[in-house]
Amino acid sequence: MQYVSHYCSPIGDILLAADDIGLTGLWFEGQKFFALSLDKEHEEKELPLFEKSRQWLDIYFSGKEPDFAVPLHFTGTSFRKEVWEILCTIPYGQTMTYGGIAKLIAAKKGLPHMSAQAVGGAISHNEISIIVPCHRVVGTNGSLTGYAGGIDRKIKLLQLEKADMKSFFIPKKGTA
Repeated sequence: MQYVSHYCSPIGDILLAADDIGLTGLWFEGQKFFALSLDKEHEEKELPLFEKSRQWLDIYFSGKEPDFAVPLHFTGTSFRKEVWEILCTIPYGQTMTYGGIAKLIAAKKGLPHMSAQAVGGAISHNEISIIVPCHRVVGTNGSLTGYAGGIDRKIKLLQLEKADMKSFFIPKKGTA
């Protein structure tokens, strides 16, 4: 059984989802793939995990890096889980490229290469936004593309983390 709760962030309302293992979802209302993995039958219920998640988000949105982890429960293919685990290793305020993640996976599997597009597909289906920091992934040329919550939110999250925005290419409206 999954449970849901809500969080009002400075950049939009968020739906939280969890099961008995950990947080299974964190989506901005109306984002691409919103609540895609949420069980049709779920219950609105306050859990200690939601309180801990809200505390983590409060610290994060105050411009600080939270110093504790929220229990997570990834639901997805083994490839997606592997990509999401790499996302969790990207340090606060730093970025990594889709190609860089593809190279890590290829090396781990002993493959000569891995598709950056496949990595991008897995990242776009990240169910636990912000805490699993897919907003920290950029294109090889520094382009800020591919955030299911919207490019404007991606920019705000990177600015909040004080990432070096000078090195990024921000597409004009309608070109991303």
